[in-house]
Amino acid sequence: QVQLVESGGGLVQAGGSLRLSCAASGRALRAYAMGWFRQTPGKEREFVATIGRTATSTRYADSVKGRFTISRDNAKISVYLQMNSLKPEDTAIYYCAAATIWPFTVSSAAYWGQGTQVTVSS
Repeated sequence: QVQLVESGGGLVQAGGSLRLSCAASGRALRAYAMGWFRQTPGKEREFVATIGRTATSTRYADSVKGRFTISRDNAKISVYLQMNSLKPEDTAIYYCAAATIWPFTVSSAAYWGQGTQVTVSS
């Protein structure tokens, strides 16, 4: 069992930056691929970025490439999402996820955090 807790969300102006953190507990984080997904009201949860178990592989949604960076620290049992040049359309609840397979999507994630709200004002 893995427990995931996100933090770092908030309100920021367009063009600003935020860094999301996901702290994991339970089984060793290094056993899981990790990722960030986001969801807005009335829409399905969508892929943002994922990172492999050893951090040598990463994937990004086209909408965030060049602006967001996913990273992980297995020693600190944490995963991060650095978000730069934020846009109003990035406003969403951001969820951390863990998976036993790579690559993985919303449907194949094994564990989810409770989410953290990110709001970007124009």
